[in-house]
Amino acid sequence: MASTLPPFRLALLAPRHWLAWLGLGLLWLLARLPYPALIRTGRGLGWLIARIPGSRRHIAKRNIELCFPELTPDEQARMLEQCLRDVGLMLVEFALAWMGSHQAIARVPVRIEGREHLDAASAEGRGVLLTGAHFSHLELAGRLLVEHAGVELAGMYREHGDAAFEWAIRRARSHYAATMFTKNEIRACVRYMRGGGRIWYAPDQDMRGKDTVFVPFFGVPASTLTATHHLARLSGARVIPFFHRRLPDGGYVLRLEAPLADFPGSDVEHDTARVNAAIERMAREAPTQYLWIHRRFKSRPEGQPPLYR
Repeated sequence: MASTLPPFRLALLAPRHWLAWLGLGLLWLLARLPYPALIRTGRGLGWLIARIPGSRRHIAKRNIELCFPELTPDEQARMLEQCLRDVGLMLVEFALAWMGSHQAIARVPVRIEGREHLDAASAEGRGVLLTGAHFSHLELAGRLLVEHAGVELAGMYREHGDAAFEWAIRRARSHYAATMFTKNEIRACVRYMRGGGRIWYAPDQDMRGKDTVFVPFFGVPASTLTATHHLARLSGARVIPFFHRRLPDGGYVLRLEAPLADFPGSDVEHDTARVNAAIERMAREAPTQYLWIHRRFKSRPEGQPPLYR
């Protein structure tokens, strides 16, 4: 059974949750800004974030060095600057996605390409697994697809560590997502897609566990979830790459590509490598909007040294 919104408990008002409530209040205020002002605010936050030293800067720098060795040091430095600035935009875009009104979302400029691939899967009676990646605007892209294209869409997510934040964000998502599944609700995901449902998820983070394989990502062996292969095999769903990018002056392009052909195959490692190749192609189209602040290569094949020091 998919996750449902838990009832509000007075324990969520305990002092240990006050910081979470403060953060949620700030997100709510940001979401009240008109979209052009919101983007300007995000750019200002991004400028500030890019000036602050810390572990995330080091991680992003290392990822760029590993994934774009063809760039000169100056080019890598410029990409790092833009990636860190994009984190400021990520904060305001999450605010809009979670806390923005339906009217505010309707005013966001967006172009949607490839809707016909969803319609074709529905005509076949097939569910859909929209396979995306961790770009700064991933949550907003999902909501834009739902509200601008009228697509019913469920999501997969990781539970937040703070109970108050978890409650509030699940409540916010319930206003536009058909339902939400945690990583432990695989059987429910399969049933949902067997019934023709559409699920969005991003398998591009390094998640330690047995259901991973090392396959290339930008030429570097990356521990990658095999869930795309298994979910498609068990549900019969079409696997459709879902790419989104922010335009220079604001607004977004959402692109639904043709389903991966002959997927799933018999080789889980080969299928997982195909998924990584699609995500790499997405990241190369908008490299500064990809979340390089994650330790994508924290797990290493046996005998290989760590890549982050």
